Amino acid sequence: MTERFHRPARVPHFNAVEGGEDPAQLLRIARETAHALVNRMRDTDDPEALERLAAFTDESAVDAVAELWARSSPKSLAGALWRIYLLRVLIRQTPELTSSLFQRGTEVLRTIDTMVAGASAPTGPTEVQQLADRILHGLFRGDFAVALERAAAFCRVTAAGATSFADDYEALNPERSTELTSRALRLSQTAEELTTEARLWRAGSLD
Repeated sequence: MTERFHRPARVPHFNAVEGGEDPAQLLRIARETAHALVNRMRDTDDPEALERLAAFTDESAVDAVAELWARSSPKSLAGALWRIYLLRVLIRQTPELTSSLFQRGTEVLRTIDTMVAGASAPTGPTEVQQLADRILHGLFRGDFAVALERAAAFCRVTAAGATSFADDYEALNPERSTELTSRALRLSQTAEELTTEARLWRAGSLD
């Protein structure tokens, strides 16, 4: 899901950590920052803390931490946060396209994923951005696993929409069809990873 997003900026002080780019140290820092963030946000009684975190994320001030999480296993807490971060970036950078893909997905996918995702219908740019906010809130205020499952369902619905549009474009614009097919594959893979992370969280094994 990363190639069409702006890559998070690499901040010098992460590279200046003693040991430099030592993979083991970077993974340890990723784990510690992920757990510290989740624990702090879930323990606070400050009703405005989550709004400040969302604003912080949207202003890209958290890009350095997210870059660190990107190195983490998809079966880790840091990996789960990274995928939610990417999904939020996808929605906020391309709300019109994402909402179109999701809306088409709701029309062609015969599963409960549309209900699980929980987006308002009809789903336009505003609605998908509101969904991104609700998923983020769910990570820190509700059931963490449910938030991951909602994100996974959103990815599956949007992937179905991308596949459907790819079929429409196949004869008229093969290049566009290929782009949409690639997007669908990335979204489907992300959905599988988020589902696995939700299962591990419930089992107490999302390290």
